[in-house]
Amino acid sequence: MLRADVPSVAVACPHVSALVGAMIAHRGQSVFCRQKARVGRVTTTGAPRPVTGWRWRAALGRVDRFLLAILGTVALASVLPARGEASHVVGDLADAVVALLFFLYGARLAPRAAWEGLRSWRLHLTVFLATFALFPVIGLAARVLEPTVLPPGLYFGVLFLCLLPSTVQSSIAFTAIGRGNVPAAICAATVSNLAGVVVTPLLAALLLGSRVDVSAGSVLRIAAQLLAPFALGQLARPWIGATLERHRAATGLVDRGSVLIVVYSAFSAGVVAGVWGQVTVGRVLCVIGVDAVILAVVLTATTYGSRRLGFPIEDRIVVTFCGSKKSIATGIPMATVLFAHRDVSLIVLPAMLYHQLQLMVCAALARRYDRRAPEPEPASATALEVEPRVESASRAEPAWPA
Repeated sequence: MLRADVPSVAVACPHVSALVGAMIAHRGQSVFCRQKARVGRVTTTGAPRPVTGWRWRAALGRVDRFLLAILGTVALASVLPARGEASHVVGDLADAVVALLFFLYGARLAPRAAWEGLRSWRLHLTVFLATFALFPVIGLAARVLEPTVLPPGLYFGVLFLCLLPSTVQSSIAFTAIGRGNVPAAICAATVSNLAGVVVTPLLAALLLGSRVDVSAGSVLRIAAQLLAPFALGQLARPWIGATLERHRAATGLVDRGSVLIVVYSAFSAGVVAGVWGQVTVGRVLCVIGVDAVILAVVLTATTYGSRRLGFPIEDRIVVTFCGSKKSIATGIPMATVLFAHRDVSLIVLPAMLYHQLQLMVCAALARRYDRRAPEPEPASATALEVEPRVESASRAEPAWPA
């Protein structure tokens, strides 16, 4: 029955069909694994012997390593949370690695690529409105789920998720895999991330009111943690830019490591405060369902909206990926500032779950674009210089974007 319904779903919503197709393929692989494990390998005497560990290795090979790393970090924070003086050390370390992350963002962004991407101002306005207008409207609509489906703490987390800026690394990586307009993706993702330093606190003050600590001091603190390192990275690019290009693997470790450290810091604080006794497995599943609906709505709106606006396929890919992402590398540090007098572990939980959903769904969607999109025609020599470098990096390690 499920297979018979897929064509109609594909016509109505290609994103839902891609997700359903991935589920069917995964179920088919699981059945194949069970049959193969049941039959076993045939020895030289003709007698079958059981396959030990084969299914586990096959299953682990299909699981995203970054998802495993985040789950392991949450488990570590649950068993060995940072307490007392150690919590202050972990908090300072989280601030330092996020500052380093944005310093590297600035050092790796070529000004020529940024100027090339800025030419498509309609595209950037569309991404901006999807990130800071469409998402907040969806977050406000989700208020009908409070408190029957989502308790107040988790609903505030869903609403805060809808106020966050887009990611940088994964937006560019998926755009490159789908053969979209990479220079425009670089510019759109970076502008969204930097604009979020100001726009996210303002939206939080407007929609969350007294629940957040929004003042000139908090905005300046966020800017000092995110904008200042980015500016320093831009200044240092002439001296270190070439070195960073040659050591992409090391910079990738900083991307992923910074996320793991801020996750450990946030969840340690939640464990120490005893917040996790308030959350059941059913509530977590509800959050996953709400996040999945939000992602499906935004992907559908950005895809069909950009088509109605007349964007070419390369720009539609940028709108789809940059307009649907949310950054926890930026969001968790913001939460620690804006919710200084509240425990942030429950508030950032929806964003963490959404982060994993967007990686899994957009990875499948990027491969779908790669199969059907025509070869992009380079608009200028600048685009020819920028795109191969980004594409090669993203294809080398597509499962690990931060």
